[in-house]
Amino acid sequence: MSFSPRLAIATHCVKPRLARCRLSPQPLRTFSTTTPQLSSHPSPTASATPSSRKKVTIGTLNKLWRQGTPITMLTAYDYPSALLADRAGMETVLVGDSLAMVALGYENTNRITLDEMLHHCRAVSRGSRHAFLIGDLPFGTYETSPSQAITSATRMIREGRMEAVKLEGGTEMQDTISSLTRVGISVLGHVGLTPQRATSLGGFRVQGKTAAGAVRLLKDALAVQEAGAFAVVIEAVPELVATELTKRLKIPTIGIGAGSGCSGQVLVGMDMLGVYDKLQPKFCKTYAEVGKITVDAYRAFGEEVKHRTFPVSEVHTYPMGKEEEAKFLEAIKNL
Repeated sequence: MSFSPRLAIATHCVKPRLARCRLSPQPLRTFSTTTPQLSSHPSPTASATPSSRKKVTIGTLNKLWRQGTPITMLTAYDYPSALLADRAGMETVLVGDSLAMVALGYENTNRITLDEMLHHCRAVSRGSRHAFLIGDLPFGTYETSPSQAITSATRMIREGRMEAVKLEGGTEMQDTISSLTRVGISVLGHVGLTPQRATSLGGFRVQGKTAAGAVRLLKDALAVQEAGAFAVVIEAVPELVATELTKRLKIPTIGIGAGSGCSGQVLVGMDMLGVYDKLQPKFCKTYAEVGKITVDAYRAFGEEVKHRTFPVSEVHTYPMGKEEEAKFLEAIKNL
């Protein structure tokens, strides 16, 4: 999805600086010191926290929207991030193409392929059991024709195990969105700043800052709605504009850098967790300094290894009976 270390990594100049937003580890597990256990990898079934929470559907989202209850959306790119987003109660999880930059290190989002997206979508689907799952259609996989979009979206649903797809664009993508929804593929629209088209927009810049630009955004959002999208992301637009669009639409709006007047909000997990400490996007609140915490933990581990204070024999190693120790030492004397 939209912004991210994209802006910092690709050294784009943004006015204001825009970007994207990730995660914390699973609780540590302990082992018995009497029976060595060689594998510490939890199975997906064992890891999931039992819950009576119901699976979120489009019906659930529509109900929240009608009640005026804000909808939560967070990006996830792998099993652990999806698991934690699900545990946190997110109603929707987006496998955004922002993973190209924040997880794979590409210079922009347009480098990621559909096969790469599918790989990450499958991992997310294994970690999220309750949230409604949406996958971004990457650049070059839906623009040529509605037929191309249907083929790509079908793979996203069938192979990626997503429940909906997201694509960028307004009036020019109306026929494509209509074609997808007609064959039963749920679509999340995306207007305003559309990162896949950042070059043609002059960079990662706020959209709709003029009256004429704001009117075009409204027309784009209405076209997406008319085409059958169940909701639309509004990215990097003035708050007043996003609020007015939300009032006029009959589907939920999900804001990112668009103010609190939208029907819900989305952030990129890595941004809001401060994974990239040099990136401070204007609209992304840092909820935790995971980057700093992680580096500190890695550094502490390195120092303890150097000083031989880790591992501690009595705590982190597996014991051997004294009699067996003696036999072993005797057996190797002549080897």
